[in-house]
Amino acid sequence: MPYRFLADAVLLIHFGFVLFVVGGLVLVVAGNWLHWRWVNRWWFRLAHLAAIAFVVLQTWFGQFCPLTTLESWLRVQAGAGAYDRSFIEHWLQRLIFFEAPFWVFTAAYTVFAGLVLLAWWRFPPHRDSGKGRDA
Repeated sequence: MPYRFLADAVLLIHFGFVLFVVGGLVLVVAGNWLHWRWVNRWWFRLAHLAAIAFVVLQTWFGQFCPLTTLESWLRVQAGAGAYDRSFIEHWLQRLIFFEAPFWVFTAAYTVFAGLVLLAWWRFPPHRDSGKGRDA
């Protein structure tokens, strides 16, 4: 079984998730300043809120990210050594994984979720009526 390939795939999915959570807030704020109506679409905003809510709740309950756990398990199954890493693993892990006490992540995720909620208040989402298309 190609465990290393699967571990890299999970890492890419994890990176995409992080990019969606962080980039989503940036898009909401910048998009509203630039009058991009699509950034306030209900499905996008709800998916974004659900993503950060999942992260915050999981850390409040003291749980590790399931994607991190799955990736680690896959790497162990692949017999990956300490310095036996792929290009994807090396660079993506440098971008999204940091060493800090668990409470730092809980606090950071909670503050970020507060910013997402502030964006919901400042730039409320709207349900698409189905008429016309956004620019």
